[in-house]
Amino acid sequence: MKAVLLVSGGMDSLVVTALAHKERLELAAMHVNYGQRTWHKELECFRKICDHYGIEHRLEVDALFLSSIGGSSLTDLAIPVCPADLNGSEIPTSYVPFRNANFLSMAVSWSEVIGANMIYIGAVEEDSSGYPDCRKVFYDAFNQMIRLGTRPETRIEIMTPLITMSKGEIVKKGLELDAPFHFSWSCYKSEGKACGVCDSCARRLRAFEMASITDPAGYESRPNYLQ
Repeated sequence: MKAVLLVSGGMDSLVVTALAHKERLELAAMHVNYGQRTWHKELECFRKICDHYGIEHRLEVDALFLSSIGGSSLTDLAIPVCPADLNGSEIPTSYVPFRNANFLSMAVSWSEVIGANMIYIGAVEEDSSGYPDCRKVFYDAFNQMIRLGTRPETRIEIMTPLITMSKGEIVKKGLELDAPFHFSWSCYKSEGKACGVCDSCARRLRAFEMASITDPAGYESRPNYLQ
């Protein structure tokens, strides 16, 4: 069985890669540059993760129209990256409108060409900042769209093995799989040291605190988010 992995270089996509590698699948990895603030660092992490797991079949693609469209603090420098609000119910400014649908569409196209049967993505519903394109119902609907929009003989399914897990559980699973967390990057703002205060940094730091292990990433600030 062949699988395409959507690898951002973040913590979740790293653990998904470790899970797929454990299944001894034939792996191909895709990374998307959509004009995000930290794309250089994310690409570096993507390459290191692929090297670590011996993934030679790689595709690095651009979706810079997402940056041109704007509407997100990840792609528009005029919109500030808001500090973490772990108890908030509003969708944060870091949400990139319909981003995952665009990524999945590209992954489906590539999968159909190379004969992949599965697409792995590190989507998390419970602890994902409330992004609408991280919900299980979204992926169920997208799987139906794949069935309707590809060749009759094509069989491709989106796999979301982390969808019901918390970030803390994801860290623990990564530790079980000996995932190289030091090759991953989660910060929304910085490519040097992680800021420690954006929503993504906060969720990552809290997850490592829950697992009682020190995050190997370097931070400008390391607040205790369990307090």
